[in-house]
Amino acid sequence: MALPFQTLRPHLLRTFGVPVHRVALDAGSDCPNRDGAKGRGGCVYCDVEGSGTGALRTGVDLREQLERGIRRVARRDPGGGVIAYLQSYSNTYVEESRLEEVLAAVEPRLGDPVHCVALATRPDTLPDWALARLARLNARVPVWLELGLETADDRILFEINRLHTVDDFRDAAARAHAAGLEVVGHAILGLPGDGREGARRTAEVFAETGVEGVKVHNVLVLRRTQLAAWWRKGRFRALDPETYVDWLADFVERLAPDQVLHRLTADAPPEERLAPRWDVHKNAIRERLAGELERRGTRQGSRVSPAGTGSAGSSDS
Repeated sequence: MALPFQTLRPHLLRTFGVPVHRVALDAGSDCPNRDGAKGRGGCVYCDVEGSGTGALRTGVDLREQLERGIRRVARRDPGGGVIAYLQSYSNTYVEESRLEEVLAAVEPRLGDPVHCVALATRPDTLPDWALARLARLNARVPVWLELGLETADDRILFEINRLHTVDDFRDAAARAHAAGLEVVGHAILGLPGDGREGARRTAEVFAETGVEGVKVHNVLVLRRTQLAAWWRKGRFRALDPETYVDWLADFVERLAPDQVLHRLTADAPPEERLAPRWDVHKNAIRERLAGELERRGTRQGSRVSPAGTGSAGSSDS
């Protein structure tokens, strides 16, 4: 039975003709809200690995990271392909020569078995030269530019030390599209001060900007983060699964019907995750979301505005 929202696996099969699997790569990049260019400490929810593997710091260079990942995929799915995913931190917040080095580590494996390159970055660290370089790579294999919006509220983006704006995201998405790249927008539901209306507005911005893909998950409270300190002091409470599914349904209803949901949940090692402590598998969240939309009689895109426009204002708490 078809789900009432667009999921990634069928999209990948339609696009590439074979199953493909992400191989997460750590290029040792940084962020302007960590190195002092804009701020210090990073986003309040982001740990010292920048939501990535930390592999480069342990001495495993990019080529070896990729080869190890390719071998893992081959054991798991002998006929499968690979998405080379430059995950940690902001991968266009580098010198031009460094981006060349990073892509040079991936390019020998393009086509077989690397079918796609996904590169995560911030919307305010996207110089024209980086877009031009990724456009050249896109002539060989599809390139997905993964841009973190997280929430469509400038006030909250400042308070969580993200330190870019919603308009930065709009501009970066438009420039990436002009360069021929696909964009995957990132959102986090339940950030401090960002309530149900915030979830709705964030989806509206994704519909407005026409991003091809969407990653969304609830807030995770990880050790070694500012958010962990807030959580311990009672300043922040993580969403329970019922509330998350309810807000997620609101979010999905406001996406465009053809935007592909790359992710509905996120996880972290139990020893690193303080909250939430759900005993709910990611497949159960997907099933609960489908059930909630069925109960409402809606589906993805049911509440998208005709003009596809959203606005950034103040959230409810």
